[in-house]
Amino acid sequence: MSMQLHWSPKSPYVRKVMIAAHEVGVVEQLELVRSVAAMLKPNPALMEVNPLSKIPALVLDDGSTLWDSVVICEYLNARADGSLFPAEGDARWQALRWHALGDGMLDALILWRNERERDVPLANLIAAFELKINAALALLEAEAPALAQTAFGIGHLTLVCALGYIDYRFASHDWRARAPRLAVWFETVQQRASVRATEPVDG
Repeated sequence: MSMQLHWSPKSPYVRKVMIAAHEVGVVEQLELVRSVAAMLKPNPALMEVNPLSKIPALVLDDGSTLWDSVVICEYLNARADGSLFPAEGDARWQALRWHALGDGMLDALILWRNERERDVPLANLIAAFELKINAALALLEAEAPALAQTAFGIGHLTLVCALGYIDYRFASHDWRARAPRLAVWFETVQQRASVRATEPVDG
């Protein structure tokens, strides 16, 4: 049995799902459907799967659908009896906390990118996005030892996607200089097969 994943090679939210799929061993069960999800131009075909015209969206074996990225990740993890979501206790709340931070960073980064592409970007808004990202990096720099000592999970993979998105879309933002211990952790986790296999690509 296979599932259809509405997918793009550039989306960091899709990358979350793909890393999870690799980690829990279900990537071969996914049929990837290239889908365009532009903010200003809803995709009618995609809206038949997700009325919000957003990716990732997953069509299950029985035809039912799931969205967004964290719901799909949790579903794949449960389907494969994986370990990306700690079941209880402090480990669960830490994983979900890191996940929320990574997702929030991605939200801010995408809005930041959209704003800078405007004909007349709002300087105050750009500055606010940069301030938030730098504050998140400072927190993660302080927590880098904990990241390194904790089993790879949903929080880690989401932070990988956020930091990878900075590299992909904000190459001039030298976040490694601000967060050297975080950079060491990031380079280490880059060696995981799931991370290497899901690098964002143009095209």
